[in-house]
Amino acid sequence: MPDFVLPPPAQAAVPVAGGGAFPVRRIFCVGRNYAAHAREMGGNPEREPPFFFTKPADAVVTGGADMPYPPMTESLHHEMELVVAIGEGGADIATAAALRHAWGYAAGLDMTRRDLQAEAKQSGRPWDMAKGFDHAAPIGEIVPASRFPDPTRGRIVLRVNGTVRQDSDLSQMIWSVAETIAYLSRFVRLAPGDLIFTGTPDGVAAVGRGDVLEGEIADLAAVRTRIA
Repeated sequence: MPDFVLPPPAQAAVPVAGGGAFPVRRIFCVGRNYAAHAREMGGNPEREPPFFFTKPADAVVTGGADMPYPPMTESLHHEMELVVAIGEGGADIATAAALRHAWGYAAGLDMTRRDLQAEAKQSGRPWDMAKGFDHAAPIGEIVPASRFPDPTRGRIVLRVNGTVRQDSDLSQMIWSVAETIAYLSRFVRLAPGDLIFTGTPDGVAAVGRGDVLEGEIADLAAVRTRIA
């Protein structure tokens, strides 16, 4: 064992439906993977190659815990997403074999400091502080892939204080889960413990302190958090 000069940080993890915990290694996120969301963000919904950004592993918020309203923003937005939990690593994965690398799936929220993102886009700067801040990834329990065999379809919905904000279907993804895994594996060698947020439907909007977010994907555990 190395002689650490500081205590090692605690291992970030997400509870698994039925018991146990999934250790989180890295968090990758896909941008603009639903045509309607691409349009609402001023993008082109054509089938361009996927692009990715990241969040720190310890940004996960689990167990329905509160999410503190982050500093340095006046426009915190929700983005409801299907999350893939990688159980088998690899590079240059074939699309036809990609789903074999998924250990399970979850409902998650890619929380975004939208004003910082807009400023970064306008200035041609990185999005890191808009996406990769503390507590930026609330997530529900991970359901094993054997209980969620078809990630290509199913209702995805987000309610804020009981009112529907986002409502779509996984079939509306521009790039499927298998295609996303395969394409990402061309850039990095995926490893067990990696999470992939697969993009959000349209309907993203601001939330404030006290708002309760509840997201559901058919056959998966719900994700819930309150903005504290």
